[in-house]
Amino acid sequence: MEIFNTTKIYDFMGKSKLFLALSLTLIFASYAILFTKGLHYGLDFAGGTLVQVKYDHPAPIPEIRKVLKTDEKFTSATVTEFGSADEVVIKIPTSSKSVSTDIGDNVRNLLKATGKFEIRRVDMVGPKVGNELREKGLMAMALSILTILIYVAFRFEWRFAVASIFALVHDVSIALGAISLFQIDVNLDILAAILTILGYSLNDTIIVFDRIREGIQGSKVYDLFLIINESITKTLSRTTLTSLTTFFVVLTLFLYGGEIIHGFGFTMLVGVVVGTYSSIFIASPFLKWLGFSVENYKKSLAEKEKRRIEKEKMRQQFEGGVV
Repeated sequence: MEIFNTTKIYDFMGKSKLFLALSLTLIFASYAILFTKGLHYGLDFAGGTLVQVKYDHPAPIPEIRKVLKTDEKFTSATVTEFGSADEVVIKIPTSSKSVSTDIGDNVRNLLKATGKFEIRRVDMVGPKVGNELREKGLMAMALSILTILIYVAFRFEWRFAVASIFALVHDVSIALGAISLFQIDVNLDILAAILTILGYSLNDTIIVFDRIREGIQGSKVYDLFLIINESITKTLSRTTLTSLTTFFVVLTLFLYGGEIIHGFGFTMLVGVVVGTYSSIFIASPFLKWLGFSVENYKKSLAEKEKRRIEKEKMRQQFEGGVV
């Protein structure tokens, strides 16, 4: 399905400097937010106890906070609304004094005067486990980026690999900035969303790079920006349809999926937008800024083809008994 006129070549690269300036602004703004506000680690990474309570009526949050402060185990607890007015989560920092197997019973006894309610879940993560999860999560992200770098360099050329990594760093930086700005709890589901963004953005970038490589091989033109414009134009309909389909699915999850996957949905929404944007306006022009030469690349491809033909000829001679 073509929703754009492929006979018309859109000049994406003509505005490449403008898009680079926009991206750098967003990246620096994201890092500024991260340094000033930081990331708000959730239960999985910070450790602690989470108790989800559902009332038969709107939850009296001020009264809940007042009652919890009467017990030293819950003096540092935070109480927030969870999805609806009749449901709250109580978060308690982990310590040897405050975490026990009957934490749900303690909360139930303390809050019995606040109305009729039920405890829907109790989650506990120790600080040591939280640190291990955080370290392994960062390791998983670093290994993913390293593997992507090796794969793209092997499949294409090292400049393609560097360009794709810059695009991925661009996407993750902006996503983390948005997470920090809105103080979304960073848990395992947010880490899963970040890794999903890496895969989604890379997939878009690889498709564009494939078209650029095909354009270089099949064109007699040596103007890289012209080849990039033609290649992106050819993939524009596919990219738009894929991105819109993914965006609306994730938007549905964000709006109607409930509070539990709210952070995941938000992160994915940001990732889909910036991932699509970066594969077109950041990764592709970055090839030019890295000094990629169409002429040298064609020569390299010609030499590879020549070596392949020579190897095939030698193989046929060997099989025919000719040395």
